[in-house]
Amino acid sequence: MAKTFKRSYKFAFKSSLFITAILTLLVSVFLYAFYSLDILAIATFAFVCFLVSFLIIQYRVQQFIYKRVKKIYDDLTLLESSTFDRSKITTDMATLTQEIDKYAKNKKIEIEALKIREQYRKEFIGNVSHELKTPLFMVQGYVSTLIDGAADDETLREKYLKRADKGVERLIYIIKDLDMITKFEAGDLRLEIESFDIVELVKNVFELLEMKAAKKKIALTFDMDYNNPIMVNGDRERLQQVLSNLIVNSIKYGETNGTTEVSIENLIKNKVIVRVTDNGEGIEKVHIPRLFERFYRVDKSGSRKEGGSGLGLAIVKHIIEAHEEKLYVESEYGIGSEFSFTLEKSK
Repeated sequence: MAKTFKRSYKFAFKSSLFITAILTLLVSVFLYAFYSLDILAIATFAFVCFLVSFLIIQYRVQQFIYKRVKKIYDDLTLLESSTFDRSKITTDMATLTQEIDKYAKNKKIEIEALKIREQYRKEFIGNVSHELKTPLFMVQGYVSTLIDGAADDETLREKYLKRADKGVERLIYIIKDLDMITKFEAGDLRLEIESFDIVELVKNVFELLEMKAAKKKIALTFDMDYNNPIMVNGDRERLQQVLSNLIVNSIKYGETNGTTEVSIENLIKNKVIVRVTDNGEGIEKVHIPRLFERFYRVDKSGSRKEGGSGLGLAIVKHIIEAHEEKLYVESEYGIGSEFSFTLEKSK
């Protein structure tokens, strides 16, 4: 309480003491010169003078500071005057400065966050435009060529229609992934949690991607024989999507005649960690912090030839976070990469 009193009423207290001392001295001199000196009367006068001075100064200073500081809030619009109430007013300027600095720092943080979001929005729109533009122009080019007369040549017609169809497929793929990640970020992702065998799920993904891996002569393998099931809790369909995206990435950027290996290890009592390791080109450290951003590509030119929506890893991140699990990446450029995520074991 003493500390609060000192900070809140220091100015009024000191000013009142100063005024009381001056007036009491003048009154004492006057009484001594013209009347008799009465100590009790002088003490009473000093007390009343101090009390009146303190109350007047405290009230008036509060009013003065409140009105002007509130005007600063209103005029600058940097600070929210609606959050500024009289209970926070004090005659101590250090406290006032701290209050204003606190509001200013909060607003500065908000402004910086808005700038980052604006930059992110611009980058996202640019990326979406670029991703959609490539297949659209490709489809438009083939269709225009067919309209201009190439349709009369049966060989060219079939060839260009197949290529246009691939362009449309890529557009659909991008739009589906965009729709999916928009739902994830809006919190519309609903998980169907069940107990299932993660070993069996990995085998299913291997079967689905077997032909894709064979085209690059990449072997899809386990690190060891898993003869017994490993039961985990999670959304089977979404986690299959996670594994598919990670393995597809390892195939895309893997070396010909390389290997993509999956391992499942006990992490702690109720957790397992699933690792997807490849011996591909690897990722430079500068790219790793942004690896899970939408449309972020490590190799801007090479990855275009590989196709894809550019949203695979962003989707992986959202699904794993929706499970309240952890996602990790380790990579050494020129040697390979390892993506891993945790899962809860079934009881």
